[in-house]
Amino acid sequence: MRILVVEDDKSNAEYVRDGLIESGHNVDVASDGMDGLYLATEQKYDALIVDRMLPKLDGLALIQALRSSGNKTPVLVLSSLAKVEERVKGLRSGGDDYLVKPFAFSELLARIETLTRRSTVDNSDNGLIKVGDLVMNLMSHTVTRSGKNIPLQNREFKLLEFLMRHPDQVVTRTMLLEGVWDFYFNPQTNLIDAQVSKLRQKIDKGFEKSLIHTIRGAGYKVSVNP
Repeated sequence: MRILVVEDDKSNAEYVRDGLIESGHNVDVASDGMDGLYLATEQKYDALIVDRMLPKLDGLALIQALRSSGNKTPVLVLSSLAKVEERVKGLRSGGDDYLVKPFAFSELLARIETLTRRSTVDNSDNGLIKVGDLVMNLMSHTVTRSGKNIPLQNREFKLLEFLMRHPDQVVTRTMLLEGVWDFYFNPQTNLIDAQVSKLRQKIDKGFEKSLIHTIRGAGYKVSVNP
């Protein structure tokens, strides 16, 4: 995913940026509201992380300007203002979620993944996710490749869905553990490798081109290109 972080606190911006990059995302950073608004309108992002109190243009005013222009990119609002009425303001201004500082990075990442997952469903063609000739139907809970039905167990379906929501992007073992299993432990466990291997047998076996690729030392990706 490509994510824009709008945060004037340098240390916090670096913390979020570095964590997102480590998780396999492309990240741009703006240090004030005006630069953030410019980047958000000139570039295409999968999600925005916007601090509420920003120089030059307040975070909520930034979000309102985006929404009034028709920009529907999911926005996670960051703020040290924790009262319920402040959260309500953030959401009513057009924010999709509101996270209070200080926060755990794992929670921020999970919230971003949830927002982009909703966005993918909303913008998909009748609940379909497609990568090459691989098609996942979220409504009927079915998967086909070149028109051939591929039966998957529930966990395999969730694993494939997570990978397909990040096409052409490296998905780390940690991302899979947190996003598919809700586990928070050593990503070196062979659980992920074993499950991906089983999934690959079902998705790629018998087809000329492989779609599930292992990125040595990093993780996995679903792509029509190696």
